[in-house]
Amino acid sequence: MSGRSCKHHCCSKMTSYISAWIWSERFWFPENVTWADLERPPPGVEYPRLGHLMYAFPLAVGVFLLRLLFERLVAKPCAHILQIQAGVPRRAQPNDVLERVYQSKTSPDTRQLDGLSKQLDWDVRKLQRWFRIRRNQDRPSTQIKFCESMWRFTFYSGIFVYAMRHLWVSPWMWDVRECWHNYPFQAISSGQYNYYVAELAFYWSLMFSQFIDIKRKDFVIMLVHHLATIMLITFSYTNNMIRAGTLVMVVHDASDIFLEAAKLANYAKYQRLCDGLFVVFSISFFISRLVIYPFWIVYTVLIDSWEIIGPYRAWWLLNGLLLVLQTLHIIWFYLIARIAIKAIFKGKVSKDDRSDIESSSDEEMNSNNRKTPSQTLKPKDGHTGNLNGETHDHCVQ
Repeated sequence: MSGRSCKHHCCSKMTSYISAWIWSERFWFPENVTWADLERPPPGVEYPRLGHLMYAFPLAVGVFLLRLLFERLVAKPCAHILQIQAGVPRRAQPNDVLERVYQSKTSPDTRQLDGLSKQLDWDVRKLQRWFRIRRNQDRPSTQIKFCESMWRFTFYSGIFVYAMRHLWVSPWMWDVRECWHNYPFQAISSGQYNYYVAELAFYWSLMFSQFIDIKRKDFVIMLVHHLATIMLITFSYTNNMIRAGTLVMVVHDASDIFLEAAKLANYAKYQRLCDGLFVVFSISFFISRLVIYPFWIVYTVLIDSWEIIGPYRAWWLLNGLLLVLQTLHIIWFYLIARIAIKAIFKGKVSKDDRSDIESSSDEEMNSNNRKTPSQTLKPKDGHTGNLNGETHDHCVQ
């Protein structure tokens, strides 16, 4: 056998091994269930197949284009009516040396500032002010953030209503043990499929837009979050855990509506409305993610499924991910509750640190060696990690 054919044979064998490992029936399904079983459904019945989710890719492009049209034709006129101006940030004095440093590090440390001070013969305070102004150039205006939040508010509201319309008449909505009746031989309805593909397309569109929109502080965090969400949606669809999956998604969509509404009120400078909506968001978050999610959804996936179908490899992975998510919910609610309590007793929700604009008044106060009190919280998250939308930053900005 020649060296080339030997190499081709080894690569082919390795590819086959990896493919067999990824698509192992013993990983994805309970005992005595194979992929072939799901490929031959009874007449008039459709089972989920991974290929079905391919439609999410062109739909994601459509969702992204729809978002651009919505922001231009609907959200921006609303912003003008509410007198939310785009605003033109003050531009930093052109300087090639500082621009090169800024591209590598937006906030130089003391040692770097001292070096630049000597190199350019600039005062350190003048350098700090230059970098502060330069950072503000890259931050989105209030109008841009208002348009983004209005789009997410519209999507979350619409998808939640659509999901509830179909789940309301579904038996597993009221008896979660039905999620495992005759699993995995459960037919998928058009409503379930549309809901899954819409959610998947939405998160793929967020992935696209991250590389086109203004880059923000939590870029990496949100990138990881979107990837994890896409993987979980794809995972649950592939092994037909769609009934439990729809319940998980609708529980998470519910509180996001109030989060985006609170942000819209904040951008429009309706502070009392913003505070009230944030309190409502906090309550809805507690009910949906610390009551319904653990005692209703996680319970059925962990306990009911064990009794009805028994554990298998994918079962352990899914429950592990759900429990990790619940741990994050507890951490996030602690941060949310702190802000909600301040909103109730101090009358104002804290700002969102991920896109705060450092104002000229801040500069003057800093130059006079006076500190500005700040209660900004900055949770590190995924799904509920940022109030800017995809997930929440537990503070409204």
